[in-house]
Amino acid sequence: MNIKPSLITRLHKGYIKRIHVNQHVIKANKKHDRNDPVLTIKTTGDNIKANHIMIGDNVRLCYAPESPLACGATIWIETTEQVSIQDWHEHY
Repeated sequence: MNIKPSLITRLHKGYIKRIHVNQHVIKANKKHDRNDPVLTIKTTGDNIKANHIMIGDNVRLCYAPESPLACGATIWIETTEQVSIQDWHEHY
């Protein structure tokens, strides 16, 4: 089932939600000058598509091809929360 969210759709705590970044939609948006949702939140039985997702109160996943970051990124996560790094490598 695909859900078209209202202005704000809340998925409550407790159930696993997997957030996918759909690279093929990003490429198609760029090629055809569109702004289709590139993020999919998958839950039990639901697929919700969006371009901006708030995770908790202070974590936001953003897709903004019309206003990329200075580095050129069109999709990013931003937060004011503490971030714990679980798999850190000084050099790749």
